[in-house]
Amino acid sequence: MKFVKQEIVKGDDVKIDWHGHRDRGLGVVNCLAAIEAGVDRVHATALGVGERVGNAEMDLLIVNLMLLGTHRHDLQKLAEYCHLVADAVGVPIPVNYPVLGEDAFRTGTGVHAAAIIKAKKKGHDWLANRVYSSVPAEELGLEQRIDITPVSGLSNVKHWLETHGYDPEDEAACKTLFDAAKRTDRALSDEECHRLLKQAAWQ
Repeated sequence: MKFVKQEIVKGDDVKIDWHGHRDRGLGVVNCLAAIEAGVDRVHATALGVGERVGNAEMDLLIVNLMLLGTHRHDLQKLAEYCHLVADAVGVPIPVNYPVLGEDAFRTGTGVHAAAIIKAKKKGHDWLANRVYSSVPAEELGLEQRIDITPVSGLSNVKHWLETHGYDPEDEAACKTLFDAAKRTDRALSDEECHRLLKQAAWQ
């Protein structure tokens, strides 16, 4: 890009666009490099949808530009927009897709959850949204989710109880969910947790 600007396009009369694909998984990185090199415009598409392996992911590009301090617009509707695009073009968003995937801000690991919960309880929401994620969920209208999994600690269980209207200090409830999590190989769903607590109350 620098060569093109210095040796081929001299002056500001002709603008330079960068149009990158994802053949090597470097679409966003190449866009950022092109911007740094001085292009006037970059091309991207929602979720990277395009021919063959697709184009640079516009949503991830915008998030990175926000984190670099060059995109200062509200991104609260970005997730809604991308989900609308996914439905319209029939390209589901993978659960592990950065920022927008279902698992992007989800954790079930005890040490991760404990750090997030501790920050929230101290009133440090800014830190809670960054302690285990380089992308602040709240700036995208999203939030951290703490699950109960086989690798969870009691902090996960107490957080779930508190956020779902139960007494987080109820030892029987804590034991019920903690023991159930250790017997499974996945995260417990909200429905399962409610059912387990209801069954324990009947016994």
